[in-house]
Amino acid sequence: MRRMLRFARDVRGERGITGLETAIVMIAFVVVAAVFAFVVLSTGLFAAERGKDTIFAALAKTRGAMALTGGVIATSDQSKITTITLDVTLAAGGDSVNLDPNSTSNKTVISYQDSTISNANITYTTAVVTGNNNYVLEQGELLELNITLPSGSNVTANKTFTLEVKPPSGSFMIIQRTAPASLAATIINLN
Repeated sequence: MRRMLRFARDVRGERGITGLETAIVMIAFVVVAAVFAFVVLSTGLFAAERGKDTIFAALAKTRGAMALTGGVIATSDQSKITTITLDVTLAAGGDSVNLDPNSTSNKTVISYQDSTISNANITYTTAVVTGNNNYVLEQGELLELNITLPSGSNVTANKTFTLEVKPPSGSFMIIQRTAPASLAATIINLN
């Protein structure tokens, strides 16, 4: 009987220690779970923020888009095309575009390509049709680009050429046209 009482006392004493140990382990699990939850939430928020940055960068890239307004008019010397004239405006919601050919920085570049020559930066002039005279294309303005084709260009009858108008930011405007079968007229609408 004494043995049973001693055994019962010993077991009762260990129950308290077992309960304390269980509480410590449970607290450790809760702390680890809280840290893990914090890491998961932080990673999710970081990923969402990066996604937002990507979307805004894409919007900024497309916002500066220009639109061709009216015809593409060519001037010929009756054997080949020498100059191109076109009117541009901003696309809906677009950011302003610097079209000053004399700018040294943040400048729009126009490249040219035909079957015989490629030029990454050709000469052009800008004329304001509507708007202020600062050569920065803004909403509601219309500017005329007069593009001189580079020497060595060979846009004769039925030949195709490509112009790329590349603003400092935003999407490129690509204009590809084919010369008509006859270049007898000096002013030709290439639409």
